Amino acid sequence: MKKVVSSAIFNLMKYYITTAIDYVNAKPHVGHAFEKVQADVLARYHREAGDDIYFLSGTDENSLKNVQAAEKANKPVAEFVLENAKVFSGLKELLNLSYDQFIRTTEDRHFRGVQKLWNSFKKEDIYSKNYKGFYCVGCEEFKTEKDLVGGCCPEHGTKPEVVEEENYFFKLSAYQDKLLELIEKNEILITPDFRRNEVISFIKSGLEDFSISRSKKRAKNWGVPVPDDPDQIMYVWVDALSNYITALDYATDGELFQKYWSDNKGKKIHVIGKGILRFHAIYWPAMLLSAGVFEPLQVASHEYLTINGKKMSKSLGNIIGPEEIVSRYGVDATRYLLLASMPYLSDGDISFPKMDEKYTADLSNNLGNLIQRTIAMIKKYDLGPIEVLDKQETMEDLNICDSMRVANTFSSLEKIMSYVRSKNQLIAEKEPWVLAKEGKTEELRNLLVSNIYFPLLQISTALQPFMPEIALKMKKQLETLEAEPLFPRLEQEANSK
Repeated sequence: MKKVVSSAIFNLMKYYITTAIDYVNAKPHVGHAFEKVQADVLARYHREAGDDIYFLSGTDENSLKNVQAAEKANKPVAEFVLENAKVFSGLKELLNLSYDQFIRTTEDRHFRGVQKLWNSFKKEDIYSKNYKGFYCVGCEEFKTEKDLVGGCCPEHGTKPEVVEEENYFFKLSAYQDKLLELIEKNEILITPDFRRNEVISFIKSGLEDFSISRSKKRAKNWGVPVPDDPDQIMYVWVDALSNYITALDYATDGELFQKYWSDNKGKKIHVIGKGILRFHAIYWPAMLLSAGVFEPLQVASHEYLTINGKKMSKSLGNIIGPEEIVSRYGVDATRYLLLASMPYLSDGDISFPKMDEKYTADLSNNLGNLIQRTIAMIKKYDLGPIEVLDKQETMEDLNICDSMRVANTFSSLEKIMSYVRSKNQLIAEKEPWVLAKEGKTEELRNLLVSNIYFPLLQISTALQPFMPEIALKMKKQLETLEAEPLFPRLEQEANSK
């Protein structure tokens, strides 16, 4: 049989893929887990195509909310952030993530890199002034009155505190025209499109300079000191965003920085939630421009996961930990359920009853059943052995290249699972057991081998970035024609969360 090789293999590239770094004021929830898995899928997808990938994750440990959480827990700040950082780092094993590095922003190399970036800003872009404003600790951001809803932060539902002090400011207003130009040329590629339009609209409404430092007292002496001013601590977003280059040894202009950042032949993809889009699509590029290290980048924004229609909240007690889902469904099924629950253009809602239903319908009854019944019929009707088809066909055959290009993992997975459903439907329509009874051996072989078996091999490859262990088991079962249940039946009583 003729081998068809994906054209993607001839366009190999370097990709630098990052997740947002998370505050360590609490342990991770399913929203954090979703983003890590989504970024992991992108990294695995491009590795499968032969691309050169560097994948980064980490923790944001210098924010005031971390300090406040440590005080509430009655623990030293350093001890508290380390404790939670270990849990976030542990997501790698829990969710089978393939990142190359995990950075903590309390590391010395990060401090040195952030201070180097600050010193690289154009002198005219930094100035100090007295300032009074509404500060939301949850967002780690000053708000204007027009940003508030009923006097509260719309993101966190809390009233910001009034802060008045002298700080350093960054002249963001000087980069308004340049940022618009870069976005219009897609040198800052923002996906999906409606988020791109949102950023453009925000820029056109007029950019205001923003505070980039805090008094040492208000920061409670926690964070990266401003160079040559020991009384000021860097604003956490200057510090946090810089992790994308400090992790590459920007401080020493290291090999990783040269290979994955300075080389403009590569692609840089920041996978982030919609709540921090403005920081990544506006603040971060402007700082890079000022420091002379801007490179074209993609900001892949995703929506939020809610639980039973409500935003996850510690006060509501409706947070689900990723370990709870893994313990019920297994690692790969958890990856699938998180990705399949988050639409590309709107928030996704999960609960254990919903996940139980999706697990049973999509994985047990659709994918798992197709593999078992196909192998069983091939053996029953003595249609083996079968030559294995080259895996490089898959990406184009299942047509997920375009959706993966814009980090639309939801649609990519939907296309694959729709393909699986179509194969189950084909079996129902063609009734191979009738063909066997009527002695139509050639038609039977064409149905089960050409139209079901080989596509299942393609499906196993296409699913590799999404469910890596299950994909390998699928392939092995198909090659050996020995099927075992991939998705065990769930216990009758679903968790009622």
